[in-house]
Amino acid sequence: MHNSLTRRSEPFVPLDPARVSMYLCGPTVYSYVHIGNARPAVVFDLLVRLLRRQYPQVLFARNITDVDDKINAAAQAAGVPIATITTRYADAWRADIARLGVTAPDIEPCATAHIVPIIAMCQRLIGSGHAYAAAGHVLFDVA
Repeated sequence: MHNSLTRRSEPFVPLDPARVSMYLCGPTVYSYVHIGNARPAVVFDLLVRLLRRQYPQVLFARNITDVDDKINAAAQAAGVPIATITTRYADAWRADIARLGVTAPDIEPCATAHIVPIIAMCQRLIGSGHAYAAAGHVLFDVA
């Protein structure tokens, strides 16, 4: 596996060999799937299948980002509620990647269901000096 911290290929050694967990940032659901959405889903599906052959338990989570300026703009342009856009395109996403042979994740949380803890985490990161706010965004401080 490529370790982005060390920038080297290294053997994968799970923290807990009895239970491997992995997360993939899923799509922002404002339009139909494009190759930029589909490729990570296909690659991670392959990785999950490989890990499940090697380890007794693999927990795979992939989120749905259902809050975003692009979603708001799509809803406004279509003259429909935001939930109409997010439901339509999340359903289309699931159907499209299933046609590619991608299996469903074990957990698929939507961002809107976790706004309060997301805000709390951002505040903790800023408070600890690991992140900062700029132009309406919270960014990791990598300096």
